[in-house]
Amino acid sequence: MYQQEQVSRCESETCCSRFLRQEETCEQWQVRSKFVDKVSKATLIQLLDDILEDCIVNDGEKDSILEEHNCRADKARSLFDIVKKKGDSASRKLIAHLQIRDPTLHSELGLSCGQPAPPAAELRGDQGGSTTLIPTTEDFWRAKRNDKNIYTVTKNNIRNRVALLITNIKFTDKSLNREGAERDEENMENLLTDLGYEVVKHTNLTAKAIDGALLTFSTHPKLKDTDSVLVVIMSHGKLGTILGVDGKDDKFHIDNIYKHLGSEKCPALLDKPKIIIIQACRGVHEGSVRVTTCATVDSDDDDMCVDEIKDDTLRRFAHREKDFISILSCTPDTVSYRHKGSGSFLIQYIVDIFNSVAREDDIEELFRKVMQRFESPLGEKRQMPVKDRCSLTKRFYFYPGLSTI
Repeated sequence: MYQQEQVSRCESETCCSRFLRQEETCEQWQVRSKFVDKVSKATLIQLLDDILEDCIVNDGEKDSILEEHNCRADKARSLFDIVKKKGDSASRKLIAHLQIRDPTLHSELGLSCGQPAPPAAELRGDQGGSTTLIPTTEDFWRAKRNDKNIYTVTKNNIRNRVALLITNIKFTDKSLNREGAERDEENMENLLTDLGYEVVKHTNLTAKAIDGALLTFSTHPKLKDTDSVLVVIMSHGKLGTILGVDGKDDKFHIDNIYKHLGSEKCPALLDKPKIIIIQACRGVHEGSVRVTTCATVDSDDDDMCVDEIKDDTLRRFAHREKDFISILSCTPDTVSYRHKGSGSFLIQYIVDIFNSVAREDDIEELFRKVMQRFESPLGEKRQMPVKDRCSLTKRFYFYPGLSTI
């Protein structure tokens, strides 16, 4: 799940690598015995998911560990031995995952490399995320609140935050059911709640019902006092559309999000950030291509043509579409990926990054770091999210935990 080789990574001859080296030592067998005795079933499953996504084991090896062994201890023993055979790099990654998943056990095994294990919430920095949201400080908020290049956020605003969460999991055509989407829904609801948003949640909607949910949301009484809104929609999709649960012809047009929440239809959100997250395919093509040559193309910026602007002091006009930012799970015409156990990669990475650094990064920087996580391949797969229709004119910070300070 996490790219962590640089985190808590020790040099090749530290205690961490010695414990899981190919050589069989007394120390190593002591660690193996303690690991088998003490690792919990929940941690074991999390570690298996982590090393599967790191491509240390494949699906068959993971299934073998889980299905061919009846008791927890046998599963743990098999996991330990398989990773040990994969070499030092795989062993270091397993140790790093264990440090995050169970810092106490990590320390008991003597894998601290001479230093206490850092808290899970602070371990990964830019290379990963935290399982819990790290709060900001009041000093950080005070330093930002008079900056005209930053959207205004007050404690009262935070108490009135509201978000819309729509997840399509089960479809009329059962072959379209989205295994793992339950985890996405749970993870996003937890993140939104931790960020201070009241979550308006819908599950398994038709395209018409998605449109209706957005229209209703655009009249929510909290909008006049909030500083921002988040809209998260997760389903199947095609370019420009999201599929409702009634099948491939049941299409909701993404443009409608901007119409329903734009200045004309939703004046309560005028000059407030509107953050859109869409987890859905945008086509059928793979996100990877075979690269055989490297080339650079020089291009000149086109000259901008601007019509003459005339003053009109009698009326106030507002931009039809402003203060939006969206992240879509993949580039146009390509597919996005979802793990049956852990959920979609986009949502996993958003939760990780936001939990770790939303305390100090603005929304555009958060999305950049999410995109950066996808530079590492998902096994043989490739996926790259894109920021879309960004019309933010300032920086927006969530200031997590501020309303409780």
